[in-house]
Amino acid sequence: MVQEGSFSGAATVLHISQPAVSQGVRELESQLGLTLVDRMQSRKSQHSQKVQLTAGGSAVFDHARGIFALEKAAVDDIEARVGAHIGNLTLGASTTVAGYWLPAAIAEFARRYPNINMKVRVANTRVISEWLLDCQLDLAIVEGDVEDPRIESRHWRDEGLLLVAGTEWAQGEGALERLNSGCWVQREEGSGTRSVCDRLLASLGIIPKTTLQIASNEGIARCVTNGMGFALLPRVVVNELLELERLQEVALPGAEQLSRSLCELRFRDRPLSPSAQAFSDILHNKAWAISGGADY
Repeated sequence: MVQEGSFSGAATVLHISQPAVSQGVRELESQLGLTLVDRMQSRKSQHSQKVQLTAGGSAVFDHARGIFALEKAAVDDIEARVGAHIGNLTLGASTTVAGYWLPAAIAEFARRYPNINMKVRVANTRVISEWLLDCQLDLAIVEGDVEDPRIESRHWRDEGLLLVAGTEWAQGEGALERLNSGCWVQREEGSGTRSVCDRLLASLGIIPKTTLQIASNEGIARCVTNGMGFALLPRVVVNELLELERLQEVALPGAEQLSRSLCELRFRDRPLSPSAQAFSDILHNKAWAISGGADY
């Protein structure tokens, strides 16, 4: 009900009637002696179709997440033990991680465990965190830390970032003024790249005159090569364009050695399945990372 956003949405997923869902919630409230849904607030917000939980309802929902997480972990563990490394592994990754850093690790995992079916779901860091809490993922690798006490964040590696502009950019005096008056091409809110960019702008006192938001680092890079303005991007995304002299790095105090952390995320209330632990071991195997991992 909470995940689908409404009683009707939950009824559709469960293949039962909406009154049956409502009755089930009322019976649970009666058993607990606790109001779970703010029905008055929900009626006021019918246009949004968003279920309004009470404080007690939110607490019960968080506990339920943990229960389902343990159930799935138990099933995964049993499946992995029966038949030696068979089953499924679902990874979550932010866009740059999925496109540049994970392929080598995925290939190594598939070579070692050919009987495990893998799936990689790609989104920004905020969405990946929600999927992890909803037990839709076994493990996640994202840009930056996640400030949620239910999620354990482990540093994996650092990734360099560059401030870039098109080839028409002229280095020299007045750079800050030109950066203020130009267009900044940015990722959407919730992206790790966007968070670092916002901090850089604040530290330099830059308030862009115009901005363009694109949910793809590659799309941003291509816009900048076509003269759209400026962008802060991962080095792995722009290396080739710099070599082809279609982009150039903007030399600016405070932007010379920018980097961000790439982190492995785990749901604290859910033990890793054997397959997820095996993938994590590959990620953190320094000998493999140096000899076979991506090196951009």
